[in-house]
Amino acid sequence: MKFHRFMIHASDRAGMTLEVLKLFYGHGINLTDIEVEPGTICVKFEQDAGCDIGTLISDVSNLDGVVDIHDIELIPSEEKQKYLNTVLNAISEGIIAVDKQGMITKMNPASEKILKVKKENAAGKNISTFFSAQLPIEKTISKGEPYNNVEIMLNNGSDHSHYITSGRPILDEDDKPIGAVATLQDIESVMDLVYSFTASPMVTFDDIIGESKKIKRVETIAKSVAKGNSTVLIRGETGTGKELFARSIHMASLRRNKPFVAVNCAALPDTLLESELFGYDEGAFTGAKKGGKQGLFKYADKGTIFLDEIGEIPTHIQVKLLRVLQERKIRKVGSEEEIPVDVRVIAATNRNLEKMVANGQFREDLYYRLNVIPIFLPPLRERKDDIPVLAWHFINTLSQKLGREDVKGIDDAAMNKLMNYDWPGNIRELSNIIERALNLCNDYIQPEHLIIDEQEINSSCMPAYDKNLKLKDVVMQAEKDVIGLTLNESSSIRKAAVKLGISHSTLITKMKKYGIERKRS
Repeated sequence: MKFHRFMIHASDRAGMTLEVLKLFYGHGINLTDIEVEPGTICVKFEQDAGCDIGTLISDVSNLDGVVDIHDIELIPSEEKQKYLNTVLNAISEGIIAVDKQGMITKMNPASEKILKVKKENAAGKNISTFFSAQLPIEKTISKGEPYNNVEIMLNNGSDHSHYITSGRPILDEDDKPIGAVATLQDIESVMDLVYSFTASPMVTFDDIIGESKKIKRVETIAKSVAKGNSTVLIRGETGTGKELFARSIHMASLRRNKPFVAVNCAALPDTLLESELFGYDEGAFTGAKKGGKQGLFKYADKGTIFLDEIGEIPTHIQVKLLRVLQERKIRKVGSEEEIPVDVRVIAATNRNLEKMVANGQFREDLYYRLNVIPIFLPPLRERKDDIPVLAWHFINTLSQKLGREDVKGIDDAAMNKLMNYDWPGNIRELSNIIERALNLCNDYIQPEHLIIDEQEINSSCMPAYDKNLKLKDVVMQAEKDVIGLTLNESSSIRKAAVKLGISHSTLITKMKKYGIERKRS
């Protein structure tokens, strides 16, 4: 059916609209829509209304106060509706409007896809029909209270799809609720969005530094296993780069565009570890937040979860972890519902799991589930050929970070000192020592700048002071020592001042105060 649409510009006087209506009635025209605003009247009627349009326009133009009449594509309400529908259709999250009885009045295509029902079939049905639990929107309808980011579940039998919903009331002119609008987002898409904003920069095998045969062999194995989905157990001493390898495996896998979730099992208390890994329902325990919480396993769905320090998890969590590995399902704390997850597990430890199994500290069945693909990272003392490469890598990266681009490198004696050390803390310890040296050296890192063992640290950083001195005197003595040390390592007072982070004149004043001999600048 086709329509005529006209916009009439007229003076804003009493009776203007009534005169226009009488004129249309006189021409035998049944208006299907009319909109009135100050100075403007818009009308809509069928094209086959049986009147002469030219005569109609002339008669309207001759009305007292009419300034102009012209045809339009859409009347304002139609235009607004078109814009609204376009917006609703473009939004990827579901939007559902309900009346004060909870009956669905409007929904967008995304909601149709989520609920698996056409809007014409959903219209007039109660929204609770489609969901398995009490909906927060019911409270919004009755009390006019909005809500944000509440987890709900579809009532589709075997379909356990989880969604995040937020809702707002529709209020009348007296601010009383007459309906509500709810949004629906697939929880997986929400997690992907969160991950895209919170994920730390990922690393690849290209970021693994080392040319020794041992590290290259391990890298080859890791690249090969990255292509599959089997559980990986990375073994190695503290500081050997276990998380670096885990992240590299993830980035070389088909899961690279999904979350990588790293969990330090030793850093979380036993009481917290279970709820963090598997999530919890509202009211599961004292302090559980309203709406419950998704666990890290669910957050890592379709991606990779890295369980560092796996040897530290308590026995009761070992049981739940075994169930995840066997059945690929999790159960929140306080819930009976099992939620399927698709997660690749990479675990790591510096503990002797075999010994722990023998002592009854680690479940044997879990050990074999984790130890599908073992990867052993060699300690730095067994790959000393890589020390020069690693040292130069840390010098280059850390000098930029610390603003020490003036450091030109490391001399041979200092490098020999690094080569002759046993490195119980491995690569992490080497990085720390290089960073410490960059703060102490001038142009080149020399042996005295490599403070390695505890004795050197104590002698360099913890000078002995008279125990009877007051705090003020100790602080002054420390300041004097630091100034003297910095001046000895600097070619000028100005450079020493820059290192100390004070002005040239302030340094000279302090030198006079402490009686420190002035160098030629």
